[in-house]
Amino acid sequence: MGLYDRDYTQSDYDGRRGYGPQMRIRLPRPSTVVGWLMAINFAVFLIGAFFFQATRDVGGMRLTFLEQWFCIYPYSVGSALQIWRLITYQFLHGNFFHILINMLWLYFLGPTLERHWGGKKFLQFYFICGAAGGIFYTVLVAVGILGAGPMVGASGAILGLFAACAILFPRFNVFLIPFPVAIPIRVAAIGGIVIYLWFVVTRADNAGGHAAHLAGMVAGAVYVFSESWRSRFQSGIKHRFGEKKKISRHSLQVDLDDILDKVHRNGVHSLTRREKRVLRQATELERKRNKL
Repeated sequence: MGLYDRDYTQSDYDGRRGYGPQMRIRLPRPSTVVGWLMAINFAVFLIGAFFFQATRDVGGMRLTFLEQWFCIYPYSVGSALQIWRLITYQFLHGNFFHILINMLWLYFLGPTLERHWGGKKFLQFYFICGAAGGIFYTVLVAVGILGAGPMVGASGAILGLFAACAILFPRFNVFLIPFPVAIPIRVAAIGGIVIYLWFVVTRADNAGGHAAHLAGMVAGAVYVFSESWRSRFQSGIKHRFGEKKKISRHSLQVDLDDILDKVHRNGVHSLTRREKRVLRQATELERKRNKL
């Protein structure tokens, strides 16, 4: 136990009470990106609940204003091609229990991955997993396996986090309702994949949602397993780009030396259009270098 974990170092400690150490349960603070995602999700939910409850018939379904424009609902080719919905549907939820469960999972799983990857990479991963769920559902509708219906929720993204944590942090234990005991996260993840696949194949109730769950988990696993390959690929691209830049700079410098020699011998008026263009390009590069 560290010094700052002891009761007498806490601001609310009162040694005169004569009681034993006071037990205090403190929930961890959400990390930066996770905190913003939770705040935006709850804000959108409250805005929808208080200001956009009126519904309109769209493709045979009654939808609120937010659902009309931002949920995934591939009832036509036009609606299926509105790609912004792959992101926006992740911020809509059907009811309070729906958003509560998703945000609790985000709260407990998200910070670990955000610290592991950094905020930017974590946010990219989160949206990729959610978008994968929307794409998979749309494809299943397009090929006639599932019927079209509105889909909302961050569950695809959340299940992607679940799969990533199962791979990267296999010692995690989780509590899943209604089980009263902790379950290893890998066991829970494998069980989830089997269950969601069964629901999709049998076209159970909310098969579209389960398709998004399954796709989110698969996308999360693929993202994690492909990290080393993607890192090597990106390094190779950067190396090739760097080599090309070096060759280009060397070529420019050779041309510039020839042009300056020509100016010294014959004057600026002797330059061709191409040589004047090279001279301007070299001047611009030098100015940028000086600004840096």
